[in-house]
Amino acid sequence: MRRLGELEAEIMDRLWTWNRPATVREIVDDLNKTRPLAYTTVMTVTNILYNKGWLLRGKQGRAWLYTPVRSREAYAAALMEDGLDASKDRPAALVHFVENMTEEEQAALRKALRAVGRQPKS
Repeated sequence: MRRLGELEAEIMDRLWTWNRPATVREIVDDLNKTRPLAYTTVMTVTNILYNKGWLLRGKQGRAWLYTPVRSREAYAAALMEDGLDASKDRPAALVHFVENMTEEEQAALRKALRAVGRQPKS
């Protein structure tokens, strides 16, 4: 999975945070609170995200409403998987990753491993 570009990530962040469909106009207006961006720039990048399969869209009147296909957590998990793929020694990479976790993160990982362990294999 390719990491999202800066503007792609900003657009996705808003959609993930809002947890509802949104128009390009809404995204532009929110982005413009921190930096000036042209409507056409945001429209183009949003359309690129749609074409890459990151967003679904549906018409509402004359405007498109955009909704993320994947959750922020699914994106983060795919990035972690890519990071592991970069190593020739996945177990060693996992050890380094876990060493940098807080105790709370390690507890969450143990809980996730127990939960996954209870699921039937497909």
